[in-house]
Amino acid sequence: MKLTIERAALLKSLAHVQSVVERRNTIPILSNVLLEAAGGKLSLTATDMDLTIVEEVEAEIGAEGATTAPAHTLYDIVRKLPDGSQIEIAMAGENGQMTLSAGRSTFTLTTLPREDFPASTQGELPQNFKVPATELRNLVDRTRFAISTEETRYYLNGIYLHAAESGGVPVLRAVATDGHRLARFEMPLPDGAKGMPGVIIPRKTVGEVRKLLEEADDSVTIALSETRIQFSFNSTILTSKLIDGTFPDYERVIPSGNDKAMEVDRKSFREAVDRVSTISSEKSRAVKLALSDSMLVLSATSAENGSAVEEIEVGFSGEGLEIGFNSKYLLDIAEQIEGGEALFHFSDAASPTIVRDAGDESALYVLMPMRV
Repeated sequence: MKLTIERAALLKSLAHVQSVVERRNTIPILSNVLLEAAGGKLSLTATDMDLTIVEEVEAEIGAEGATTAPAHTLYDIVRKLPDGSQIEIAMAGENGQMTLSAGRSTFTLTTLPREDFPASTQGELPQNFKVPATELRNLVDRTRFAISTEETRYYLNGIYLHAAESGGVPVLRAVATDGHRLARFEMPLPDGAKGMPGVIIPRKTVGEVRKLLEEADDSVTIALSETRIQFSFNSTILTSKLIDGTFPDYERVIPSGNDKAMEVDRKSFREAVDRVSTISSEKSRAVKLALSDSMLVLSATSAENGSAVEEIEVGFSGEGLEIGFNSKYLLDIAEQIEGGEALFHFSDAASPTIVRDAGDESALYVLMPMRV
């Protein structure tokens, strides 16, 4: 194998694939990236056995061939080479070593045979549809902060993606919850997504897809079965196993009788919560909201730090209410609201609260209160 490639092109592809590779591996081959040179292109593949990424990049191929090299080491070398470098990669003889040279720098890396690299699990992915990259980015951003990190309830460790109906209109809906808060986002159901199985996309896969979406401007093709999902970008294909579990009936958590509505300027609210929560203890992060006519009083107290109070004008009339929340959860939700106004629907101090963007119906958040 022999090829020449521009540093920027190789670095970009390596950045995508190496992040799938776990830092600690008991199986040596899983620390490596598979490099295949053929037909004017270099193909890079990395896997952790649950998640596989393949990316193709143009290169000048002197001799076709394939090998595997340590992913993180290779990425660090290319990252530290000067901008604009032309990189030459070659396999010399049968000694299992690969040389990488650029300018006056030469590196020799130990490789493992291409045959040792796990074959990607092929199989039919019957469902196939396209989603605009901007919409998919929105879907991930509006829900992933609520993914649970508690390993015992593994079925909550991802985003639940499924076809649903909203007001008689078919939608593609994403839901994530950690038991304390719930995030739901929906968009018009894409062509080809009707009848798709409900799937739980693992947290790591969601993170890798989000990184790739940073550079995607067109639409992303999603193909899935009941056990696997595949995201195809321009030159990158990410395939992942799905979480094998049943997502809970989230509809039961979304309250329907919350009759106390408060409209508040999102920016002022976020900043006030941030300021007041400086006082709250690291453990509870509790902030109290006291509502009365056109006024919201935010307060926090802690034995070690003292107390803080701030008032904001809001759109609210009716019977007053005092309710407590984890300030971090309030800030996470406020961060997702893109419009100027946030809409809160309360019931009482012990019941879940609904939060929405006053100007956008596509996202809905549910927040459990806490005692303060």
